[in-house]
Amino acid sequence: MVEKKVWIKMHDDSRRIAAVCDFDLIGKTFEEGKLQLKVNEHFYKGKEYDELKAIKVLNNAKMDDACFNLVGEMAVDLGVKIGLIDKTHVIRIQGIPHALALL
Repeated sequence: MVEKKVWIKMHDDSRRIAAVCDFDLIGKTFEEGKLQLKVNEHFYKGKEYDELKAIKVLNNAKMDDACFNLVGEMAVDLGVKIGLIDKTHVIRIQGIPHALALL
């Protein structure tokens, strides 16, 4: 069984932003109606993490009052697991889950 991984890239702007996406989504674009989601390498491709390490990184960012941009099944599931988002606030674009969390 292949271990699932996510990319996490931290951006330090006026507020810290954690960009998180499933490993296999980098470089892809999803469109549905007027919605478009570009999983841009520059924004999302940081360090790769397995689930346990990703949870630690995201919990640390959560304590720092960061914003979160989550794309993909694993990324969104991680956000739900650590209480960043509620499943009812997830949208799907071409079946790909996407959520934002502003704490």
